[in-house]
Amino acid sequence: MTLPFDRARMSGEAARLACRSGAITGCTAGIADGFVQGNLAVLPADLAAEFLLFAQRNPKSCPIIGVSAPGERRIPELGLDLDIATDIPGYRVWRDGEVVAERDEVADLWRDDLVAFVIGCSYSFEAAMAEDGLPLRHVEMGVRVPMYRTSIPCTPTGRFAGPMVVSMRPLTPAQAIRAVQITSRFPAVHGAPVHLGRPDLIGIADIAAPDYGDPVTIGADEIPVFWACGVTPQSVIAAVRPAFAITHAPGCMLITDRRNSEYAVL
Repeated sequence: MTLPFDRARMSGEAARLACRSGAITGCTAGIADGFVQGNLAVLPADLAAEFLLFAQRNPKSCPIIGVSAPGERRIPELGLDLDIATDIPGYRVWRDGEVVAERDEVADLWRDDLVAFVIGCSYSFEAAMAEDGLPLRHVEMGVRVPMYRTSIPCTPTGRFAGPMVVSMRPLTPAQAIRAVQITSRFPAVHGAPVHLGRPDLIGIADIAAPDYGDPVTIGADEIPVFWACGVTPQSVIAAVRPAFAITHAPGCMLITDRRNSEYAVL
């Protein structure tokens, strides 16, 4: 749908309302510049404490920026007019570790025992990269960032264990050095890269075949640069196989009222 306004200049609240109404669908990259976006993982309360501890032990992949009370669809510190069940343009519904549906809202599936976790997103540090003139190939190509399951194990916690998922952006070596400097300032939204070059060393057999998102062109003078990714909980859910869970669809984030600058360290 073509919108009669500039997506990049929207406020976080306006973007959420547009997602809620169906005016915005699909990937949220480039929407509401300057506002923090978040990945979503929703689990039954009997798993929530274990998942919270798992996230604390794996802060690169799962930097939590908000948690709901059981049964609540709102997280006031992320936005007053915010509904976890309707304000993301794409959801995945999981049963026994398998995706059974992809939907544009999940209000009718909400239960009193569900706890929502919002996890920091690389879109926040991408804004800083773009401001510094670094290329973002997936944005240039109008596709979702490529994401891969790796051989890097997360630190296991109780029932939660599984591989780290990474997102990839091609950069020249000089640009990669600058990207490390820039993204190191954002530890609450994944921080510095976890790997540069050689995808085979982290268990990625085919860089042209991402597990999530879309493939992008890598230039002859570029190397793949990998950051820990907030889709990691989805690989963990697939491994743990809880009876029920809800996540965002990759690339479809919750847009908050928090500013990216709030998560930067000097």
